[in-house]
Amino acid sequence: MINEHTIRDVVVLGGGTAGWMAAAALSRFLGNGVTRVTLVESEEIGTVGVGEATIPPLITFNQMLGIDENTFLRATAGTFKLGIEFVDWGALGERYFHPFGPHGRDLQGIHFHQLWLRAARHAREAGGAPTIADWAVSAVAAAANRFARPAPDAPAPLRDLRYAFHFDAARYAAFLRRYAEGAGATRVEGRVVAVRRDGGSGHVAALRLADGREVAGELFVDCSGFRGLLIEETLATGYEDWRHWLPCDRALAVPCALPRDPEPYTRATARPFGWQWRIPLQHRLGNGYVYASRYLDDEAAEAALLSTLEGEPQAAPRRLSFVAGRRLSAWNANVVSLGLASGFVEPLESTSIHLVQAGIAKLIALFPDRRFDPEERDEFNRHMRDLFEDVRDFIILHYKATRRGDTPFWDAVRTMNVPETLRRRMALFAGKGRVFRDTAELFTTPSWVAVGLGQGLMPADYEPAVDALDEVKVAAALRQMHAACAAAVATLPTHADYLRRSGIMAPAG
Repeated sequence: MINEHTIRDVVVLGGGTAGWMAAAALSRFLGNGVTRVTLVESEEIGTVGVGEATIPPLITFNQMLGIDENTFLRATAGTFKLGIEFVDWGALGERYFHPFGPHGRDLQGIHFHQLWLRAARHAREAGGAPTIADWAVSAVAAAANRFARPAPDAPAPLRDLRYAFHFDAARYAAFLRRYAEGAGATRVEGRVVAVRRDGGSGHVAALRLADGREVAGELFVDCSGFRGLLIEETLATGYEDWRHWLPCDRALAVPCALPRDPEPYTRATARPFGWQWRIPLQHRLGNGYVYASRYLDDEAAEAALLSTLEGEPQAAPRRLSFVAGRRLSAWNANVVSLGLASGFVEPLESTSIHLVQAGIAKLIALFPDRRFDPEERDEFNRHMRDLFEDVRDFIILHYKATRRGDTPFWDAVRTMNVPETLRRRMALFAGKGRVFRDTAELFTTPSWVAVGLGQGLMPADYEPAVDALDEVKVAAALRQMHAACAAAVATLPTHADYLRRSGIMAPAG
């Protein structure tokens, strides 16, 4: 039963990925016959499509909307992603893989990586150390350029294969627009020139467009990008600047021709003054350079990016400026900010779209009525603050845990002070490889282990509980897991074959 306090009009400001994700989800889950969803966007204003690589939770978002995965991938020129290959991050000439999913399996309540640490110590003493990625089925499959979605009844270790997607962000926004409009959302074309506020509450009451029309609402979702037209320019919410930890403040993005069949992983290559992404889609490679303008000017950055492309550029490089950080409140008054309007952490671990997804899910869970209970707002803000800070600390880890000092940029991030939350994590890991997580954190223990070890942060020891397990039996179990992982991956088709076999990508030739 609809009561008198039910919100009648939700207005989403801004299209792009964030805006249409919000419109699609709100139309799907607020279909009560009373609440209307309107999205306002202007074709005069471009969108920032940096989020072409994702992490596994997007699967859940698509499933919640009832979106068929193959249909989604065909519409967005999408490919599968098993993780991220990091090149030159710990030191020049080194590379490691951050896979989705676990490494091996735990034994008698002991984390696998603790068993590996003991084995690795003995292997080092014998002159060679194994790589923990060899026990992660997603990493082994990525190295072999193989992929298949695990069947519901898949045996170990294939059932541990986790995946996400690469896709064309503009096509994803268009795909979600069709979905949202089909679910009842209304799109209004127009450029906002003024914002009308309620004289009593100070809430946003309506958006005035360049042609004189007004779009009124009771709840506004600000997806207006870095500008934050409602959350910042109108409500002056404030911003927490993280550039002292994350000094990169520029990005260049350019697509190029695909030199070969797409691989099922993202690559992030450390450069002298930042890092470069490589994202393989069905029809092109997405490339970008994230850098610190304090150390590198825009023209030099563009020349460096273009010199590393593997195919002909398909457009002129697009330049973005940003400040790493977050809004002090993601929800202020009757405005909820999502995407770049709520904050920005560089897309090193492909978290940009997930932060949008998490904000949408929390908004639906705490959806207000016209009384706007401050407890609901505060809970939303607490959740988003914790999530942003969790992502922030994980990204900082990649910079802090480096042995590079070959440029002023790398020397600065290697020697900087880090947030106390990260300092504690790094100290616990450096001692005995311990990882402790809060239940709501995004990154799992295997993720912290993969990046910590990959960056060269080798624990001095392992947990004493490991010595309670028979070393000979554990060694045999590790050999069996290693062999099973390699054998399982050998049964998979190549990534491109799977895309074609599933009808997602056109046949070769």
